[in-house]
Amino acid sequence: MRTGLPLSVGDLALTRFALSPMWEVVAAFRALAADPVPEPHRRWAAQVRPRLAAAGLDRGWLAELVPPHGHLPDFLNPVPGEPVADLAAELAAVRATGPELLRHDLDCLRTDRGGRTGGRAGARLRVLERAPEQALRRITTEVEAFWQLALAPYWSRIRAVLEADVLRRARTAAERGSAAMLGELHGTVRWADGTLHLSKRHCAVTRIATGAGLLLVPSVFAWPRLLTRTVAPDPPQLCYPALAAATVWEHRPGPRAEALAPVLGRTRTLLLAELDVPASTTELAARCGLSAPAVSQHLTALRTAGLVSSHRAGRCVLYARTAVADGWLDALP
Repeated sequence: MRTGLPLSVGDLALTRFALSPMWEVVAAFRALAADPVPEPHRRWAAQVRPRLAAAGLDRGWLAELVPPHGHLPDFLNPVPGEPVADLAAELAAVRATGPELLRHDLDCLRTDRGGRTGGRAGARLRVLERAPEQALRRITTEVEAFWQLALAPYWSRIRAVLEADVLRRARTAAERGSAAMLGELHGTVRWADGTLHLSKRHCAVTRIATGAGLLLVPSVFAWPRLLTRTVAPDPPQLCYPALAAATVWEHRPGPRAEALAPVLGRTRTLLLAELDVPASTTELAARCGLSAPAVSQHLTALRTAGLVSSHRAGRCVLYARTAVADGWLDALP
């Protein structure tokens, strides 16, 4: 399907970028549900799938709401209020979803699944219809758990890629104009005659169903798709693949970290190098040949220094390098 989104001078004046944790949650879960997982994300998927399965998050509310293809519920992606949205604020907006939008999303999900289920809603969707406030609380609780296990340990890297994308797009707009910037968002997007033309769409994107302006949301996980949201009175949202998204998962060689050993000590340097992939205390102990209490003590010191962050979901605690630590390693010769 080919569709067009007219953009007036006023719409262009209101066009802005935003980073959205909820768009990354939805796009990441869709990537995990794909068979096969898109190539750029397979290393990440291999790391997080066992965690999600152990927590039961591979068969919960998100599995019901975010299929590998078809309609994505609009209520899961409220308009980010800030240039870098806060997950807690977005979850509060999800919990406050109005009945009209909820009915629309449920109808769309039923239509999408009609061929397989005869139009019948699954058990969780029936709960969402009958007891929306209770269901929305459960959904946001599950999203928080998914975030902690699958995205929070990687967020400093993800955010760096997203912010770099926004800066490059803004530079394109400044040097070559908004038309050039919009035309380079995705292979299915073309700007011509005051209209943003979108091809190969699952559903129509029109100005009739939206408010003024345009919201552009870069995503590491959207690749290779362009995802959209059109809900009045909100501005239309285009969630597009960020430039250099695959670099988030590039392995950073450990030997460079040896230069930090005289400063941090060999054990803490080794732990930082091993945290190229977020891991638990038990995993680090096994990989480094150390006791779990010793690893825990060193991680506490690294966290106090701002070089390591911890992310809890249930009984699991994952440790990850911070942007500060990555900066140190990147600066090494």
